[in-house]
Amino acid sequence: QVQLVESGGGLVQAGGSLRLSCAAPGSIFSISAMGWYRQAPGNRRELVATITTGGQTNYADSVKGRFTISRDNAKNTVYLQMNSLKADDTAVYYCYARRVEPVDLSRTNYWGQGTQVTVSS
Repeated sequence: QVQLVESGGGLVQAGGSLRLSCAAPGSIFSISAMGWYRQAPGNRRELVATITTGGQTNYADSVKGRFTISRDNAKNTVYLQMNSLKADDTAVYYCYARRVEPVDLSRTNYWGQGTQVTVSS
């Protein structure tokens, strides 16, 4: 099963930083957008940040000013630089990518396996 490959999660102290990476395999192409969701224990999955191939970004209010999403379109890779981490940033972070088929513009979503980010207070 094709999935996105995530890395960069771990355990950090409050105020620290982590950089998440997510790469789509070469078999996935024509990606229109990539981004990150997260899910904390007992909570629903929430959107953290998205970025289009054109560089348009969107952030959850809770991470604005602290997180930065970027991408390398040639590598189908998205990054999430997380600074000034807080305890409530603790969650499993899931990468996603949306492929748009050039022929008929049909859409397919792909997901990473999730990477744990734990911020100690």
